[in-house]
Amino acid sequence: MSHLPLINGQRHSWSSIEVNLLDRIVTGITSISYDDTEMKENHYGAGNMPVHRGRGKYEANASMTLYNYEVEAIQAALPRGQRLMDSPPFDVKVSFLDESNAIITHVIRNCEFKSNNRNMSQGDTKIEVSIDLIVSHIEWN
Repeated sequence: MSHLPLINGQRHSWSSIEVNLLDRIVTGITSISYDDTEMKENHYGAGNMPVHRGRGKYEANASMTLYNYEVEAIQAALPRGQRLMDSPPFDVKVSFLDESNAIITHVIRNCEFKSNNRNMSQGDTKIEVSIDLIVSHIEWN
């Protein structure tokens, strides 16, 4: 790994991210957030220090903000009469370049939309839609 200073101080930026949703590159995305956690706790026995550690359930979360036209395109691709929340499970691939120009890809697995909403106000110049996803797990490259 090179420890040379970064050119222009840049490593990762939004401009190096590409999001693939339902087998197409999504251009009308303004944010994506995803994380996973696993319950862990210390177990105590003799003395005042833990004697072992227990692990519990795994949980992954994701959300994204899309422009309205992207959400409407997804909705239009569904069979007539289906809601956004009725779409079949899909994967979301988030790719970006690392400092060596290698492509890093995170895959958010088995996503489904949990909501469909619109919030608009006088003076808005764009319509953004924030959507929470239910996911099974995240593959971190």
